[in-house]
Amino acid sequence: MPPFRGFLAILALLLLAACGGGGRGVSSGFMWCVPYARAESGIQLSGDAWQWWDAAAGRYERGPTPRDGAVLVLRRTSRLNDGHLSVVSRVVSAREIRVDHANWANGSAKGRVTLDQPVVDVSPRNDWSLVRVWYPPANGLGNTSYPAAGFIYNRRALAAN
Repeated sequence: MPPFRGFLAILALLLLAACGGGGRGVSSGFMWCVPYARAESGIQLSGDAWQWWDAAAGRYERGPTPRDGAVLVLRRTSRLNDGHLSVVSRVVSAREIRVDHANWANGSAKGRVTLDQPVVDVSPRNDWSLVRVWYPPANGLGNTSYPAAGFIYNRRALAAN
């Protein structure tokens, strides 16, 4: 490997390590949603975002109710090829939460960590199975509703008897 490529690899790792903190809003640097969710939630799963729901079965508690620190798993769709993960920063109401997540939007927020972003439950049964997510470039909720698998909690699942 030429020395320049090695330097770029080290620089990329340093950027990933540096972009997980900060205040509210949008941070600098590039980060994917999976390593960000893992670091912020403490939930030690791997794979693409859409794979986390099944990977959590039997390892972590899962459910349909948002809780602070839980990971919201958005399912894989034609618009979200790899799904998406967000960490619940606070519950606002029965139908609105705020999340911290990475690499959600295009434009100036692409690849960045965005904090305290609204997510609204738009499911017909009020069960968080369909959500709309804040879209920073539009400074409002996006037009698309996304199917959600649910929330993964940072508590080990009880073994089945």
